[in-house]
Amino acid sequence: MDAADGPGPIPPVLLVGCGRMGSALLAGWDGQGLSPSVILDPCPVGMPQTGPHLAATDAAGIPPGFRPAVVVLAIKPQMADAAMAAVAAVAANATVLSIMAGRTLSGLRAALPGAGGIVRAMPNTPAAIGRGISVAVAEPSVDEAGRDVCDRLLQAAGSVSWVEDEALLDPVTAVSGSGPAYVFLLAELLEAAGRAQGLPAPLARRLARETVSGAGALLAASAEDAAALRQAVTSPGGTTEAALSVLMAADAWPLALHEAVRAATGRSQALAR
Repeated sequence: MDAADGPGPIPPVLLVGCGRMGSALLAGWDGQGLSPSVILDPCPVGMPQTGPHLAATDAAGIPPGFRPAVVVLAIKPQMADAAMAAVAAVAANATVLSIMAGRTLSGLRAALPGAGGIVRAMPNTPAAIGRGISVAVAEPSVDEAGRDVCDRLLQAAGSVSWVEDEALLDPVTAVSGSGPAYVFLLAELLEAAGRAQGLPAPLARRLARETVSGAGALLAASAEDAAALRQAVTSPGGTTEAALSVLMAADAWPLALHEAVRAATGRSQALAR
């Protein structure tokens, strides 16, 4: 294939779970030319009704001759045991990509002993608009082809970083996996604070949402780090400095955010199995 032709279609996938994250991934894959695949989800709501893919509500609906290149586990951890038992035969010799929180490589290997190689990744919800970030770690048995196809599947939803130490996925979960909720909370609280200062509710909402999203876009577009951007908008003796003197007090945001990420990391560690 000529390099100008691109990487070609994505090979067939068995997507187990088509909820919010699974649907976001599927949309990205289709945009890159996903080969006819199978989507397995017990709830038909949100599953594809047209197109080249087969939707099944249980493993009995998987065609007997279907051999996916990758089995993607996009289900809730509490559903994992039954789902992995149901697809173990189909997963034999395939690369497995799990985006389940708390399910370790060793635990996945025990449940899917015949898998060709297992990759564990933590994406986040901006994947729904192609602006997510995923961090992935692979078993040593994952070959270059398996790693490349998993990287391509994850890149369909945003950027990807790889690590060698699986333990890093716990703080990754706390920072980027849970991080969108922290940003949404900021917008929520900023809106409420604006209303408390007399802003009409619709205006407070618009100001909060567009300020948070615009600042995020500026951060993404800038080569400067976040501290430099903060300092650039903080004039000595001005309104921003007055606000930051409250937020940056030792017992305010610096402490609260460290404690929040520590709590989320600990919960992720506790859920590991």
